[in-house]
Amino acid sequence: MSTPNNGVLSSGAPSKVTLSLGHLPSKKDIKAPWPRTPTRVDPNNPPWPAYRGYHEYSFAHATMQSRLPTILGKAIEDATRTLNDQSSEEYVVDLLACIERMGELMTDLSGNAKLRPLIDDGEADVALWNKEIAKYFQGKDFMNAPWLFAEAYKYRRLHECFCTSKFWRDYDVFYRQKCDTFSRSSDAVFELSMRFAEPFKLSDNLSPEEKLEAERLMFLELTQVCLWGNSTDLSLLINMTEEQIKALQSTGGDHLAATEKNILGNHLPALWKTVKELRDKTGGRIDFVLDNAGFELYCDCVYADFLLQSGLATQIHFHGKRYPWFVSDVTRKDWEWLLNSMVYGQLFPKATDQELESLRRLGRRWKQYVKEKKWVYEQHPFWCTGYTYWNLHAEAPDLFLHLSRSDLVFFKGDLNHRKLTYDCAAPASTPFDVAIGPMASSAGAPKIVSLRTIKSDVVVGLGAEGDETAEKLDETEPGWKISGKYAVVLLSEGRPGEKVRFA
Repeated sequence: MSTPNNGVLSSGAPSKVTLSLGHLPSKKDIKAPWPRTPTRVDPNNPPWPAYRGYHEYSFAHATMQSRLPTILGKAIEDATRTLNDQSSEEYVVDLLACIERMGELMTDLSGNAKLRPLIDDGEADVALWNKEIAKYFQGKDFMNAPWLFAEAYKYRRLHECFCTSKFWRDYDVFYRQKCDTFSRSSDAVFELSMRFAEPFKLSDNLSPEEKLEAERLMFLELTQVCLWGNSTDLSLLINMTEEQIKALQSTGGDHLAATEKNILGNHLPALWKTVKELRDKTGGRIDFVLDNAGFELYCDCVYADFLLQSGLATQIHFHGKRYPWFVSDVTRKDWEWLLNSMVYGQLFPKATDQELESLRRLGRRWKQYVKEKKWVYEQHPFWCTGYTYWNLHAEAPDLFLHLSRSDLVFFKGDLNHRKLTYDCAAPASTPFDVAIGPMASSAGAPKIVSLRTIKSDVVVGLGAEGDETAEKLDETEPGWKISGKYAVVLLSEGRPGEKVRFA
């Protein structure tokens, strides 16, 4: 065989061609058009650039490098604690296999492995996940896939560790943490139960105008309670002290008045107008796409109770997760635990008899709502997928149609907000309707409100001067996007008047 000589192969073809381009025009600094056109948007290419784990400036990097391994380590500790309490050999061996699979996930996560397909663990969503991985994330690893998908994939893999077991399929490694955090929230829990144990009633001495104003003010305060209840997110605050929890959960009037200035995108007046008009049409259905279990769910329920009693709604639908998700997200088990703990539990040994009775009365009323189907708890598989809500109408048309029948849908918390907005680097001045894409523009899209304390990079809906606001905060408070100090209440009017048609 001949060897190359002076850059020329035996065939006579040069081994490498180098062109001199000195006489061509210089390269131009061309900015890519954002947002991407709808046909070019997909899970690996959101409308604006995605946050990815290798972006060291972003919270995505801190999450993928440090937070997720820490959370997984605590999950392994929890399962090991349960293992040590078992006596049956079958149960011990089965759980030990789950823990070993969690160890393999830790190796993949810490070693930045490629995102492998899910194994067939008996869940109905395996094909949906593997289709998305094959179509959009072939060869991607934990750090270079979009943060939102990589994080969701990690929690689905965690579920896989238990799905393939015989006895531990429904085990929740976060359950102890969720219950414990609620039991340490006594001050805020009783602050609300002592106010709302008795059915809500305005004085008969008030004029119609005074009654309406009193309702408006109560609605605005309770919306804030519901908003700031999201502060206690276990995935961020898993090592909090009791004092820190109390500070975050303060629900006193003075505290709420002081925090309203931290609502950077504030559609509260428009939200009140929306629910008031709903009542004028004899009330209707309001949905909550839930976020955290425990204290936040309790705040959601206090809020939903008020909406029913005041006639602002006639039925409430609550949407939770089918299995443990992002540490503290609500599952059916969390929902049932909260209501039963309020009525029968012994969580607050230092509480007075009056406080305990107020909590029991509240719990009994809520359980009655469930029996009368005024409150309906639901769980759809789509909520635990890697897709954002831009894909909801295409990947879960039945769920989209179901939500389109609602008069108003509350999306609670940071994760729901990230999924609504495709979790990408959109300018802070981007209108909420634009940022949520098809969830505002598709035929049949419901009215949507996002109640979110800001705990991650994506921030939209701050108004015409939003970019300047965000830049100023970047300079004066570098960690403002992950501190939970700031919030948004953003409303989308949707297109509820149109019929939904699916091919």
